[in-house]
Amino acid sequence: MADTKCQVVFHPGNCLNKKKPFARQCRQCIESCPHGAIREDREPDAERCTNCGACMAVCPSDGLVHRIMDTLHEYLFEADAVVLHCRSARPDGFDVACLGALDRDLWTTLILLAAAKPVKVMIGECNGCDDRQACQSSLQTLRELQKDWPGHPEIVIETGQAAVESGGKTWVKTVSRRDFITGWRQLFREKVNESLPGLAAGETYSVPRSREWMAKALQAQPERQIPFLALDVQDSCTSCGVCSAVCPQGALHKQDESGKISLVLEPFKCVQCRRCLEICPPKALSIAPKVISLSFLLGKVVLHAGSPSYCSRCGKQIFDTSETSLCAACATDDHAADFLF
Repeated sequence: MADTKCQVVFHPGNCLNKKKPFARQCRQCIESCPHGAIREDREPDAERCTNCGACMAVCPSDGLVHRIMDTLHEYLFEADAVVLHCRSARPDGFDVACLGALDRDLWTTLILLAAAKPVKVMIGECNGCDDRQACQSSLQTLRELQKDWPGHPEIVIETGQAAVESGGKTWVKTVSRRDFITGWRQLFREKVNESLPGLAAGETYSVPRSREWMAKALQAQPERQIPFLALDVQDSCTSCGVCSAVCPQGALHKQDESGKISLVLEPFKCVQCRRCLEICPPKALSIAPKVISLSFLLGKVVLHAGSPSYCSRCGKQIFDTSETSLCAACATDDHAADFLF
């Protein structure tokens, strides 16, 4: 069952392709949409969009956002108990249309909130749902997060017809057919009368909403640590600084002090878009789960410090690892000379 209106809006100023052009444009929203509802200009096709949220979950920078995000923020942090439900579940709490919209940061926020109050997520029967692919992808993200987070606060996931595991436990909710149909009718009336409040297209901000909420929830528990997909640098780094030049979030900085180059990361701004990994000549960068504190998330971290290398012949900077002191061009000339003579 599709919503009566497309509630996904495109924020051009938030899109990484608009923030800082890159040779290989980000196409995650287009490639992830199970309904082919994201056009080449990244605008949602209202005729195809089902509000499953797959595009929002994969977008690193809130280029695509659901209109209810502001209202959801108020509900999450002010309600005494959090209950989220998809459109095929009994409407007992806040309607998120589909769990497909929940990314890793938002799941982290929910788990953090569960340390202080009950948090429950209700899903319907996914087998007959057109958006099951988006939902399953989101639940897989949750499972990966829980695996990286031993001893995490537990959230409850309930379903009308099947058992769902959460935190090593199985939770089962029995919903009668009569209650299920009544819930559907109530939800349909709410959708028809909906005026689509909230975020407007064109709004621009630097850090995704779910990242801000995660930081806010962690600030309420400053002693707690969370798993975070953090950037790391290997010893093969040549201090070229190319990664900082392509970072669309301004999360990476190159500091040059008396010939010593430092690569500094601001984790709060990093959205794991992986552009830095793609462009790094020696492939010295990686992203992996790391248990971090609030101070790490909101601080600045020196990832690497070293001195750049320069070609002993032409003086140009060397951007990749090499056993010689020559740049690629000069090394190629030497190889050609050896071949000729």
